[in-house]
Amino acid sequence: MGAIQEKKMALTEIAIKALKPTDKARKISDAGGLYLLVQPTGTKTWCYKYRLLGKEKKLTFGPYPLITLKEARLKRDDAKRQLLEGADPAIEKQTQKRLAVFDAANTFKAVAEEWHDLNKSKWTERHANVLMRRLELHIFPDLGDRPVKEIKALDILHTIRKVEKKGTHLAHRMMQICKLIFRYALITERVEHNPAGDLQGALRAHKQTHYPTLHARELPDFLAKLEAVNTTPINRIATKLLILTMMRQGELRLSKWSDIDWKTNEWRIPAENTKMRDAHVVALADQTVVLLKELKKLSGWSKYLFPSQQRLKNPVMSENTINVIIKRMGYEGKIVGHGFRALASTILNEHGFRSDVIERQLAHAERNKVRAAYNRAEYLTERKEMMQWWANYLTSAGLVPAG
Repeated sequence: MGAIQEKKMALTEIAIKALKPTDKARKISDAGGLYLLVQPTGTKTWCYKYRLLGKEKKLTFGPYPLITLKEARLKRDDAKRQLLEGADPAIEKQTQKRLAVFDAANTFKAVAEEWHDLNKSKWTERHANVLMRRLELHIFPDLGDRPVKEIKALDILHTIRKVEKKGTHLAHRMMQICKLIFRYALITERVEHNPAGDLQGALRAHKQTHYPTLHARELPDFLAKLEAVNTTPINRIATKLLILTMMRQGELRLSKWSDIDWKTNEWRIPAENTKMRDAHVVALADQTVVLLKELKKLSGWSKYLFPSQQRLKNPVMSENTINVIIKRMGYEGKIVGHGFRALASTILNEHGFRSDVIERQLAHAERNKVRAAYNRAEYLTERKEMMQWWANYLTSAGLVPAG
């Protein structure tokens, strides 16, 4: 049997508190379809009865006294407005519940991990691990457990401000990562706009790092000391090749013998080894080929040009090797391995080589992908001529092609 429908009356808080349970459930009416269902156990629940398309339906608002009489009446009025707009209050409530569950599951951490998993195939393993570690250290403690939909621009700024105390470069990098994650959340309809995009200009400007380098007149003395420094033949060749090729140290260290095309005299750097994740070709001058052939005698047993000489955990030369050699030569603070790129760029520009050709050889990013593909083809002949000139310049300054 159903609950007993009692006489309609306008309820009051005093009357509700005075209601006693009976052996049957009772419906105590208020007004406008709102009633209180009193169970034999003493539980009191607010319900709303309405008709839609000729059918009687019921909507539950929640228990009393958690939901007060005033709150129950407001919920009833909201339901009436939904009916006037042609919506079913019960379906709207179910939709809101599903959205709440969806939002709770789509925390910033969950969305960030999904974005990271989607993109990690584009990155090196090291880059992917570093990026996730930074999120875990700097972003997740504040924002990780919060629904991504609820995070505002000021929440992000508050978090990034903490990172800024550790360094402006890191802060700008983490802001950029947050923008990418929220952009992914926007594309996948987890948020309606990108709050991190509202923070343009909110951080202190980051001063770009300028790596120390040499002046052209200092090259002969440097190259003479390179021949005399106490190091292994492989390390000496690595330093010479870094200067000759204008490559990044990471590209040099991770190169394999299969990357060398001896027929075309080209060193092909795969995309996964480059900073810009774009395959890059280094034209080999005659002196560079001589050095590579000398190196082949020393490390040809390995698939890497520069295998770890300790053969411990890492398969390739340490990222600090060349900078240690430079320090041993007495040039600490005057130049680092990355500085040879700036030195080459300066000298080549001063001697009239086109800046576009130099930038392409340095593998700097070209924002227009169509133009980038065109430039790679257009500039290769010029780059080969330029790289031979650069090798000749270094030889005249004292670089010994083999030794």
